Amino acid sequence: METGDILLHSGLLTEEQLDELRTSQKDEMRSGNRESVRIDQIAVQKGYITEEAALTAIGNELGIGFVDLPDYPVNLALLKDFPVRFVHRERIFPVGRYEDMLVVATCDPLSLYPLDEVASITGMHVQPVLALKSEIEKLIKNNLGIGSETLDGLTAQAQKEAGQSGPDTVELIGDLELDNSELSQQAQEPSVIRLVNEIFLEAIESRTSDIHIETESDGLSIRFRIDGVLHVQNFPAEINRFQSAIISRLKIMSKLNIAERRLPQDGRIQLKYSGREIDVRVSVIPMIHGEGIVMRLLDKGAMEFSLRGLGMNPVIYGQFSNLIRLPHGIILVTGPTGSGKTTTLYSALTEIKDAATKIITTEDPVEYRLSGISQIQVHAKIGLTFAASLRSILRHDPDIVLVGEIRDLETAENAVQAALTGHLVFSTLHTNDAAGAYTRLTDMGVEPFLVSSCVETVMAQRLVRNLCPHCKEAYVPNPAELPPDFPLKEAEEAAAVTLYRPVGCRECRQVGYRGRSGIYELLTASNPIREMTGKRATAWEIKKTALGEGMTTLRMDGWRKALAGETSVDEVARVTKQDEHF
Repeated sequence: METGDILLHSGLLTEEQLDELRTSQKDEMRSGNRESVRIDQIAVQKGYITEEAALTAIGNELGIGFVDLPDYPVNLALLKDFPVRFVHRERIFPVGRYEDMLVVATCDPLSLYPLDEVASITGMHVQPVLALKSEIEKLIKNNLGIGSETLDGLTAQAQKEAGQSGPDTVELIGDLELDNSELSQQAQEPSVIRLVNEIFLEAIESRTSDIHIETESDGLSIRFRIDGVLHVQNFPAEINRFQSAIISRLKIMSKLNIAERRLPQDGRIQLKYSGREIDVRVSVIPMIHGEGIVMRLLDKGAMEFSLRGLGMNPVIYGQFSNLIRLPHGIILVTGPTGSGKTTTLYSALTEIKDAATKIITTEDPVEYRLSGISQIQVHAKIGLTFAASLRSILRHDPDIVLVGEIRDLETAENAVQAALTGHLVFSTLHTNDAAGAYTRLTDMGVEPFLVSSCVETVMAQRLVRNLCPHCKEAYVPNPAELPPDFPLKEAEEAAAVTLYRPVGCRECRQVGYRGRSGIYELLTASNPIREMTGKRATAWEIKKTALGEGMTTLRMDGWRKALAGETSVDEVARVTKQDEHF
């Protein structure tokens, strides 16, 4: 029975859908496309059915069972004697053995010839089971390593794919500057090009924000920062033979000096993936065992700047939304590197921009380009600092100014001057909480009376990982196991509180978390706080007063998210410290 008829008789497709799919199948074959022309594959592409439903229905017709690989007890010892070329070429993987029966997972129920070849080579009976293609590929990457197909010497395939771009490939934007050195020639080997592209491809598909490539005594270590946490990536040991070539390839892509190994270098790579532009900021630092590379990935196409979408408490959102519409003053966002400050500021500007408002930013670097907003790239080597650019900005008649970061007294004084002359100034500071921003500015040398009169609000923030909605598990907490400041009115009321914890599933790659959202501490400059700032009060005293006025701390906002089932208690404890007792 043809696959379309199987899906029809299984109730997964209607007659109308099947007719449409057969028309699409004929159109694809006329266009010369010989891939994915089966009815079930087209149905999955169009979203009529899921891959799992299609495989289960076809498997039932053929007498082949479907397995969920993350929950299947895979016997990895079988891989040692299994012909690896079939793993890469046919996307099949040995998962179990019962006496002389070898159980092999495949994602193509109609391709049985490779299984016959495996039976011939191993001398065992082969029992196929069906599994999702993505789960088989994940099993291959986890146990043979990312790029293992390339390292097996598939140079011919790399040459064939050179220059191609599509939904599953990474394309370099711009030309490369090459020379005739040995390092340059090694970096241009097709196998090396493909291996580096696979590293980028895996990073983009796993929503990685930073790629860490570190040279250690025993070879390369590659880690991806996903949702703020570093994860070690499994690569074959053979990758160490390509160590110099990989680093040289990345330097060439970043337009850096591949011969310079003694000094730090910074560069940039522009990639295209699935029609989206990926901007990669590259930093190379010499270390004891070689060079270390960290690459920050900025996915411009996937980024949406929405103040409502940041996860703010409705009360905080309402207050902040009103504050960013003030006619003048300074609005500060504080937090450590990677806490989402730039995203918050960009979202605020996106919300308030219109044709009647002139907005100019000065940033280092300009991470995302915003339409309708004039953006300046700081270049300290030629004297274009935050302070210098801010002085020039004020001569361009802006209504709103964004200064990427207040780092020194000169920038702080210029920001204050801009606020005093009727401009609304947005900027960031590196402080642990909102109250610390006031004392930080006075410590820089800004007069306390200027700080008290100009700073309208300070928002401190952190990012917490969101629990995966597909697998998070509800539980009733034991009061003794909760942090002492967790908001339970009385210990015996814990039975009425339901919290959630991570589990791990296919959707979140077995991590238990997927995506991040912010927790916020909004300190608005009331008259008492302005008076305290003018008298050089400590951050502790300012925070105490703000709490008395109803301010919610980062920790409190985190507990709110935990109680709402958005994140876990452990995640809040990881990114915040316990509030002091006042």
